[in-house]
Amino acid sequence: MSDPMDLLRSNLSRVRIPEPTNRIYKQECCLSFDTPRSEGGLFIDMNTFLAFGKDCVAWNYEKTGNKVYLHIKQTKKVVAEDRPLKKPTLLGIGIDGGFDNSELEYEETYTIVILPDHVTLPFPSVELPEKVRLAVDAILMAEGAERKEQVAAWIADKKQTSAYAMNLQQIDNGVIVPPSGWKCIKCDKTDNLWLNLTDGMILCGRKNWDGTGGNNHAIDHYNETHYPLAVKLGTITADLEAADVFSYPEDESVLDPLLAQHLAHFGIDFSSLQKTEMTTAERELDQNTNFDWNRIQESGQDVEPICGPGYTGLVNLGNSCYLAATMQVVFSTHSFYSRYHTNQSLKVAFEMAPADPTVDLNMQLTKLAHGLLSGKYSIPDLEKDENANATSTTRAKQEGIPPRMFKAVIAASHPEFSTMRQQDALEFFLHFLDQVERANAGKPELDPAKSFKFGVEDRILCSSGKVTYNSRLDYILSLNIPLHEATNKQELEEFHKFKAEKISEGKEVSSDEIVRPRVPLEACLANFSAPEEIHDFYSTALKAKTTAIKTTGLTSFPDYLVLHMRKFVMEAGWVPKKLDVYIDVPDIIDISHMRSNGLQPGEELLPEGVPGDEVESNKPLPNEDIVSQLVSMGFNHHHCEKAAIRTSNAGVEEAMNWLLSHMEDPDIDVPISQEAQGADTLSSVDQSKVDTLISFGFQEEIARKALKASGGDIEKATDWIFNNPEASVSSDMDATTSNTTPTPIDAGLPDGGGRYRLIGIVSHIGTSTQCGHYVAHIFKDGRWVIFNDDKIGASVNPPKDMGYLYFFERLNS
Repeated sequence: MSDPMDLLRSNLSRVRIPEPTNRIYKQECCLSFDTPRSEGGLFIDMNTFLAFGKDCVAWNYEKTGNKVYLHIKQTKKVVAEDRPLKKPTLLGIGIDGGFDNSELEYEETYTIVILPDHVTLPFPSVELPEKVRLAVDAILMAEGAERKEQVAAWIADKKQTSAYAMNLQQIDNGVIVPPSGWKCIKCDKTDNLWLNLTDGMILCGRKNWDGTGGNNHAIDHYNETHYPLAVKLGTITADLEAADVFSYPEDESVLDPLLAQHLAHFGIDFSSLQKTEMTTAERELDQNTNFDWNRIQESGQDVEPICGPGYTGLVNLGNSCYLAATMQVVFSTHSFYSRYHTNQSLKVAFEMAPADPTVDLNMQLTKLAHGLLSGKYSIPDLEKDENANATSTTRAKQEGIPPRMFKAVIAASHPEFSTMRQQDALEFFLHFLDQVERANAGKPELDPAKSFKFGVEDRILCSSGKVTYNSRLDYILSLNIPLHEATNKQELEEFHKFKAEKISEGKEVSSDEIVRPRVPLEACLANFSAPEEIHDFYSTALKAKTTAIKTTGLTSFPDYLVLHMRKFVMEAGWVPKKLDVYIDVPDIIDISHMRSNGLQPGEELLPEGVPGDEVESNKPLPNEDIVSQLVSMGFNHHHCEKAAIRTSNAGVEEAMNWLLSHMEDPDIDVPISQEAQGADTLSSVDQSKVDTLISFGFQEEIARKALKASGGDIEKATDWIFNNPEASVSSDMDATTSNTTPTPIDAGLPDGGGRYRLIGIVSHIGTSTQCGHYVAHIFKDGRWVIFNDDKIGASVNPPKDMGYLYFFERLNS
């Protein structure tokens, strides 16, 4: 056997000293969830700087021929267990003043390892070649790529100095602000008050999703005056940097270096003020540390922890529960389980992967599947008995695995999922399936996403008696909740009387006294299929606009049916609100009656030609009823007309939603006539968005029209297509097209009977999908199991009536 040092010198050409721009992995294996703390430690390839666990490092040698590795091993240090816990003061984990992550301390050792015989050399050592010593030092000193890609959970962005602070103009209007007793000058609000630093006006803050908060008077004042800065009263103390200063034009919390001077202008001596209000960051912190988990998390229940294959938790990376809950359910399906675990080994996935496996979706999905399903990482933390050295009990919480590399890959094409902000689990699920479908485009027979995919068909009956059919593909059935179908109407009436009495007495209704509507899932499904009137439908048979009747059905039944409950609606006063409602969901459903069978004998299709006068009749005109209602709410008349046109006159709610999300658009004041001049130019539409709509099953021409009509917004474009079914009739379609038999849009998709069994629930806590917490309940091995990030246990009372997404598996007949 040759001398180890000679062996190392003979391979020096493959050793690289990393540059500052190189990504260095040293915290987690690229193919598994092994870390330096794992039994075999971690091996860093000193040529590519990729990391591998002990079971995977040989595969990398076989694939690349790279022989020299830095081996890192961490072992626990014995530390005192009587350290007091400190209350967090910062919105962060594992930082000074933040949440105590209770991490144990580890001792790190290093060796140089040469494959294939695992010849080892100690490090540090002066005998090592200088190139090796420099390379190892650079690797150890560099910040790991994993760390660079991970922002600490819940950490608030560092506030920047406002561009408006140094030259802020203050009006000498004689306003003197008292040290207490504040009230909004436009309403009776006495909390959540903001002092405008230009004119000294005290006004209430924004209205929240759930109707709480202020009445938007402070933001309305800015829109009228454009005075940029306001400070939240009750947050001003001697520590001026902690005061909550908000910049409206910059739309974020900022620092005002001259705040003391700006406050003194209105007679405010900050040194004497006491803190009475939480800052925005503190309120977020409070919501995260004092959440009412309620039934969804089964808090208070004696949940038996579960470990083993298929029961591995996912570490929360910071507001990543939407990802964890969704992926746990996805990998409980046979299609994903077999595609990325049973039928594909880690080694095979690595052999197929590009040079950097961390950016390959197939590799990272296989890694995640094996991490979740193998049981290798589903090991509970062990506690030592205080009076003995022997291990006596196990803690309910297992360590779990962090899905960092998977999140980085799946979020690469979606900027929102790249952040640490909370996201909509439904939006993530659809994005995930789209990416999986794209990754398997060359081999559709292997695509597990198609097990969720199905065909949807709209049948439109014109008043002429003729019909047209429009088809599309979808992954989910999105269901409205018909509250009028509640089965406990009498109890609701009694509760509302009881609530009114409580309010009249100045008392609040306790949470256990609240009665919520109970709506059967069958009513939601029936509502989806119910006939719906389409007004202003252009009939090619009548050559005029008329009222048509639309009914919707499914042309195929998927292996897995996902139902999305639309719990976010507009309540009276046009305030966005989450429906506080229970859905009675049975374990078995039958949707056989929802199958659509296409053109039936005796039905006559609408003519496909579009008369020339339709072009004139289809010029965008706003619905005056919609415009007048919006104007009565205080919106600009021109903006209201534009909103009505952009939402195809779908309704006041849709137009208001568009207005609220486009108030800051640079072209919001551009006359409609000028916009119309360029409306025929469809080539300017983002091709990637066109491709996305095509992947949903829509024709390219229709996709372009819809994106143009909706300002490039994919979600609004989808709604536009559904609300304008006549647009699917192409104006330049050849007359012979109707005589051919086109390939069904759902060709190649799974199909079968309409009976399904409930296997998974993704539930949501919080006032909107962009905040709060997601939890999954999955039916596995004959029982319901709760998956709450890295906490997994036998469910005592699964919240079947509180789901946001319901996953059903088709029963084989």
